[in-house]
Amino acid sequence: MDLSPILLFVYNRLGHTREAVESLLRNPLAAESELFIYSDGAKDETARPAVEAVRCYVRAVRGFKKVTLVERDTNWGLARNIIEGVTSVVDRYGKVIVLEDDLVVSPFFLEFMNDALEVYKDEPHVGHVHACEITGDLSLPDTFLIKWAGSWGWGTWQRAWKLFNPDGKALLGELERRDLVHAFDFDGKYGYTRMLRRQTEGKNNSWAIRWNATLFLQDILSFNAGRSLVQNNGFDGSGTHCGKGGDNATRLYDGHIEVKRPAAIQETPEARAAFVRYYARTNSFMAKALRRIKRILKGDFGA
Repeated sequence: MDLSPILLFVYNRLGHTREAVESLLRNPLAAESELFIYSDGAKDETARPAVEAVRCYVRAVRGFKKVTLVERDTNWGLARNIIEGVTSVVDRYGKVIVLEDDLVVSPFFLEFMNDALEVYKDEPHVGHVHACEITGDLSLPDTFLIKWAGSWGWGTWQRAWKLFNPDGKALLGELERRDLVHAFDFDGKYGYTRMLRRQTEGKNNSWAIRWNATLFLQDILSFNAGRSLVQNNGFDGSGTHCGKGGDNATRLYDGHIEVKRPAAIQETPEARAAFVRYYARTNSFMAKALRRIKRILKGDFGA
């Protein structure tokens, strides 16, 4: 099996970047894997010292089969950086594993991702692999298929990525025309459609919501780990797209997850039910109010 290249997107968070790289190096397959590090340029002069500190660190990264560093001369922003980076590497290698700088992975992460990318490489109804289990629902099987594309430690193939539609307005129009909004939003429990609409209005620049909608509209599934091999450490107020608080924290599963191909390639019903329950519990008005009160009591008065 040819191992997938790893893409790591970094900006100005030295501590997070170091943790991400060190966690990857704890994977036995790291020494056999190529690592591409994409370092975005500073937004302004105040950000430049932190960006340079990260670049100084990643220039010295060793322990992988090969390390390729791409330093952007200007600030591309996460969406453009990921879309261009994934496209250029997946067109060359046929598959990719993608991480951002605030993700810490299990020592079994690369094994799971490479196994899944190999097992499903020729399955047109599976276009995404995701190793972060966000619900914490212990009733989930070790692996499952779902019509949802998570962005915290993921992988894909060239055959799937070529379907990516960056036109959020077209995606939104098709969701509405086909009356799929309710299903896309997990029975109305989470506002993915609202997120996509805000992207079309220029209020966010999420590549992930457009990738999620692209696959959903094509009836293409994601193969997911039922125990989280990825932990997001970005909910500390340091990132652009993640606020403060541990509401989305996951606990790393420190074990091997066997990748099996089910008899039928279809969405796992108990997985969709678990996501609906999770979003109903965490996205209700009361849940949001309680989180807001907890943050205020901790002295966090941000929006």
